[in-house]
Amino acid sequence: MIHFRLSEICRPALFSVLKQGYGKEQFGKDLFSGIIVGIVALPLAIAFAVASGVSPEKGLITAVIAGFIISFLGGSRVQIGGPTGAFIVIVFGVLQQYGFDGLLISTILAGFFLILFGLLKLGTLLRYIPHPLIVGFTSAIALVIFSTQVKDALGLQIRSVPGDFIGKWTAYIGALGTTNKFAVVLTIITIFITVGFKKITTKIPGSFVAIILVTLFVHLFHVPVNTIETSFGTIPQKISLSAPHIDWAQLQMYFAPALTIALLGAIESLLSAVVADGMIGSTHDSNTELIAQGVANVVTPFFGGIPATGAIARTATNVKNGGRTPIAGMMHAVTLLLIMLFFGSWAKLIPMPCLAGILIVVAYNMSEWRSFLSIFNGSRFDILILLVTFFLTVFIDLTVAIEVGVVLSALLFMKRMSDAGGLQTDTVDRNTLENYSDIPAGISIYEISGPFFFGSAKSYCNTLREIGSKSKVLIVRMRYVPFVDQTAVHNLRDVIQSLQKSNIKVILSGVNPKVYEELHDSRIVFLLGKANILSTFEEAVQRAKKFVN
Repeated sequence: MIHFRLSEICRPALFSVLKQGYGKEQFGKDLFSGIIVGIVALPLAIAFAVASGVSPEKGLITAVIAGFIISFLGGSRVQIGGPTGAFIVIVFGVLQQYGFDGLLISTILAGFFLILFGLLKLGTLLRYIPHPLIVGFTSAIALVIFSTQVKDALGLQIRSVPGDFIGKWTAYIGALGTTNKFAVVLTIITIFITVGFKKITTKIPGSFVAIILVTLFVHLFHVPVNTIETSFGTIPQKISLSAPHIDWAQLQMYFAPALTIALLGAIESLLSAVVADGMIGSTHDSNTELIAQGVANVVTPFFGGIPATGAIARTATNVKNGGRTPIAGMMHAVTLLLIMLFFGSWAKLIPMPCLAGILIVVAYNMSEWRSFLSIFNGSRFDILILLVTFFLTVFIDLTVAIEVGVVLSALLFMKRMSDAGGLQTDTVDRNTLENYSDIPAGISIYEISGPFFFGSAKSYCNTLREIGSKSKVLIVRMRYVPFVDQTAVHNLRDVIQSLQKSNIKVILSGVNPKVYEELHDSRIVFLLGKANILSTFEEAVQRAKKFVN
């Protein structure tokens, strides 16, 4: 009975692919994509490890071991797993407080938490974390990552960098007199190559080209800057099995950091999987994905690895290069393993300013500054969640930020439900046009009833996307929607843009003044056009007929 239930919860995408049939043509595409993604992952795995305070090979080991397991057991066809920028803040903090063994123990416990999340079928629930909360801590993590790279980017002579945000910047300002002009130039060159090389080709990542060119330049001309070798020594060209020392009496003190790692890993991996679904027109199994992430985080620390999760940028690269099955992710891990075994000795020559430049670009891409600013057009409650999460992450701790953010989101939900109880919505004559059989072919109708917020946004929008894709015009009735939040607006915008790319018109009807104000401030009105937001259903139908006649 237990085996039967487990087989229902854990359904790896790889096994489904092989059961459906897997040919040479797709293998060729997956192999090519896996090699490209492996090259993309190389500088990132090293940079994330260094920024987290561990030696470079820890990042490579994580990308190899965890990356293979996540693809082999995961619920997404195209997810790429490995170390990510989001974990830098957590890993660095745990390392400072508990040491490397403490980090490994926390990661293993986090893995068990993730497996438990999957077995309890919490995958769907975790996808409904409010958008302002995600943007808040993601933007804050980006700022913290940037702040950790200032020392190497400027070549500052600081023996020990403080762990807190204000302490870091105080130390940086005090050491500005020791700035290394060579380091500054190399950092700027790295940023330009990383960002600009995609204008030449998108097949080879700019970060990889930057590492090759900058490392050769520094090595050939003996440029006086710190390298991986001067900072960490040589990079081992092997993967060995070892177990962390566990003091069972102190095990409970690792629960808090482990839960933080698990929650952040779950959120990021499922967000990445959702983004990938939109790119390939497929759906992933959330609970299977969580179990795979959990197994990867339980196993990887025994090889010296750090926390791993789904990586959005590498997953997108996989899709863009033709990867469509988990084989591509497994090939990415094999590619990294071969690079580590046969070319690892060269990695020690990589200059630290080069890694700093790559991470500064990563931090900028993570910042989501456009989403951050757009939330200020929403309600004051969404702004409150955003700012509280942001400042707590930067100045206090990511664990505290997530805990407080979730509590604030729950309080916000209760407040909005209370407000919705007394809200009057616009109504239409129920005796007219209620028989949808009179509606011309090509026009589909979907009605959202009740609050359109983070708890229901994903479900509603998935249905909208499915119905709309089969239509020429989609009418969305919103007469019984008392309010919308930024999570709903974010998801609705994605659906509208997706349908518009397929030349499908979207019309809203029965939008009450309060909801209209939110849509206006969030630029949804501009995206749709005012003419496509109508007060009554009858007007919406007449408008839709113009597009199908």
